[in-house]
Amino acid sequence: MSFKKIDRSSIFQSRDKVHDPRYGDLIDTENASDYILYGYSDDRGVKNNGGRVGAALGPDAIRKILYKMTFSPLIEKPPSISDLGDLEIGDDILKDHNKAIDYLMQNFDEPLKKMIALGGGHDFAYPDGKFFLQRKKHSSLKPIIINFDAHLDCRPVDGDINSGTPFYRLLSEHPEDFIFFEIGLQKQCNSRSHYQWAIDRGLKSLWLEDLLDSKNAFESMQRFLADKLKERHPCFLSIDLDVFSSAIAPGCSQSWPSGLDFESFWKIYQILLKKWDVMQLGIYECAPNLDVDQRTSRLAAKITHRYIK
Repeated sequence: MSFKKIDRSSIFQSRDKVHDPRYGDLIDTENASDYILYGYSDDRGVKNNGGRVGAALGPDAIRKILYKMTFSPLIEKPPSISDLGDLEIGDDILKDHNKAIDYLMQNFDEPLKKMIALGGGHDFAYPDGKFFLQRKKHSSLKPIIINFDAHLDCRPVDGDINSGTPFYRLLSEHPEDFIFFEIGLQKQCNSRSHYQWAIDRGLKSLWLEDLLDSKNAFESMQRFLADKLKERHPCFLSIDLDVFSSAIAPGCSQSWPSGLDFESFWKIYQILLKKWDVMQLGIYECAPNLDVDQRTSRLAAKITHRYIK
């Protein structure tokens, strides 16, 4: 078993399962559900990249908020959700990544299952991306990976795996296998050489500064994605929480006063969920020890809640 069950009693206390059911009442530990939730309680990749640690605490912090939330009162039947727990972390990041890939591929190749990863360092977008690209065989349309992030995370692997390397690894190994979008990149966070490397491999990027200079950030994002919104592409959404401003998400490994505003993100997020087959959602680098009033954990839980229909 590669994922260790969580101690539910430390996360959630039920109130009224009949008249006021919460997600904590609905989530089980079986694998037969429509939505599969799992966590990466590890931030070694963040440390290796010089970031502020704390994301190892992220999965449970998000769970504590999510488990207390109600499902929509506008629907009669609650969603079917399972929580695998957190990946069992060993002493080698590369081995842990491969362990996650192997387990997910062996147990969840069914395309109708929706996967939700809670991080943890953003280096775990690599195993999630590898798993997603294995599942692309179920669609005739080219898959899309879209990363909401202040950083390219296309840093070459030079020594230890770190949180800046996931898309360098994916693009190196699968240069023709997916369409790659990045939204919210910030110019003070990325080097010219990393950017050119990604552009040479097909990156389509939308910089935060361009969004801030536009009259309407949401409309700019919609125009940026317009051509690909015409067909129902399989999609993996990767969200590094540092894409948001520090006023919204202070609890992450690197936080800037500049960043996406919630309303613009939420509008484009709604469109992506409606237009594309978002098979996987990954939310990374929630560090509750750096958070203020649980803002970042609540944001991550809100994004997760919306993903679950």
